[in-house]
Amino acid sequence: MCSWRFAVGSWLACLVFATPALAAKPLGHEGQWITDPHGRVVVLHGLNLVNKIPPYLPGATGFGDDDAAFLARNGFNVVRLGVIYAGVERNPGTYNDLYLNGIAKVVRVLAGHGIYTLLDFHQDQYNERFHGEGFPDWAVQDDGLPNTPDLGFPGNYLGMASLQHAFDHFWADSPGPGGVGLQERYAAAWAHVAARFKNNEHVLGYDLINEPWPGTNWPPCAAAGGCPAFDAQLGAMQQKAIDAVRSADPKHLIWYEPNVLFNYGSEPTHLPALAGGELGMSFHVYCLVSAASVCASGEQSAMSNALTRSASTSDALLLTEFGATDDVATLRRIENEADSFRLPWIEWAYCGCNDPTTSANPPSKQALVVDPSQPPTGSNIMSSTLHSLARPYPWAVAGTPRLWHFSRGDRHFRLRYRPTRASGKGVFRKGTCTQVFIPRVQYPHGYRTRVHGGHVISAPGAGVLEVMSTTVKDITIDVRPREKGFTRLPVITPRCRP
Repeated sequence: MCSWRFAVGSWLACLVFATPALAAKPLGHEGQWITDPHGRVVVLHGLNLVNKIPPYLPGATGFGDDDAAFLARNGFNVVRLGVIYAGVERNPGTYNDLYLNGIAKVVRVLAGHGIYTLLDFHQDQYNERFHGEGFPDWAVQDDGLPNTPDLGFPGNYLGMASLQHAFDHFWADSPGPGGVGLQERYAAAWAHVAARFKNNEHVLGYDLINEPWPGTNWPPCAAAGGCPAFDAQLGAMQQKAIDAVRSADPKHLIWYEPNVLFNYGSEPTHLPALAGGELGMSFHVYCLVSAASVCASGEQSAMSNALTRSASTSDALLLTEFGATDDVATLRRIENEADSFRLPWIEWAYCGCNDPTTSANPPSKQALVVDPSQPPTGSNIMSSTLHSLARPYPWAVAGTPRLWHFSRGDRHFRLRYRPTRASGKGVFRKGTCTQVFIPRVQYPHGYRTRVHGGHVISAPGAGVLEVMSTTVKDITIDVRPREKGFTRLPVITPRCRP
């Protein structure tokens, strides 16, 4: 909160940035950075929540208000929420608004705790008949090929010809029921969803398709040089979806994805530049081997390739999947990499939720909370995963971050930013507020702070550290743990939270 200790002009400036911004408009972006309505850079940390089995409702897993409160208490400010196309359009041209009511209920629960929702048309291996989920049965065209061999997930991507042909027909926009192209149906369904959520300021935006698979034309995407021909097809499909969403919702961010093999860091994307304004690229990082050094190289390449894409298109960036493991070394390595590239992230996943598309790790090994139908306490929490994911980070920066870094050894966190606006046009004046989330799991006895270029205006030990700038030059915030014996105040609801 703002303090009367400072000059009236500075206090009023702080107050402007201390009022909730959500009522103004949804989050936007400046280049790679997600921004709030005041132009502050907003960093997101969160979890995926997807129910891949009928009725495809996240609430059917037991996820409720206690889960949202648990997420907020530990600093997670975004959830990527799975919306299954088969749930939206069970029959061609007929939309299931009861299903969307269930999605909207979870969005409201999250919003009640200040958490944004990224709506994600989630698919894995296209449809249930291929050991996956996503598209409705009527959208499957597999040319009558047998669903063999069944190699599970993700093996069927590589070995099941019927699955590959189903994707081929989608990318070719083959006519479906009523002679309407498969892509036209898909885009229209997105327009229907966007119309439902267009006025919801807690919606981060729309993730158009999860992990698009190239179909039979996948080998070039894994080889040197990538697959420009397929990426052109993928870009054309996503442009149709963007146009449809924009016809219903002119404001929210729209997130497109590169082909799934981009996520392993082998090649940059060849997607064409997409039109529609307020766009971002959603991408993932995963590794197919066990050697940490090899994985780190691929992960960093994927992140670097994403930054190259943003530099070319000025689109926002969001790492929307990584992890899917309880191996803390893997989680911490990727989090550190994301910090070094100054990327927001969403980890996989909040719960196992009887996920039918698992690879090496069973659903329980991928979860933060084992069973959302039970309270998120005690043995129902994967404590090592929580300690890995809950880390200090900048929530909202009145300027452009130059670096942020968390050292687990001594639990030293540093943020350095310049008050220059992310747009590059103008500078935040003195007295504006920057916020850093400080997780209790890392600082159980509180923390001490040193600031160059600003003053701490939050209460000692507050869960959200708030700093008022006193300069238009670089500002540095250092956070270190206190010794035992300090009584830490409970997490407060900050007044300048974006």
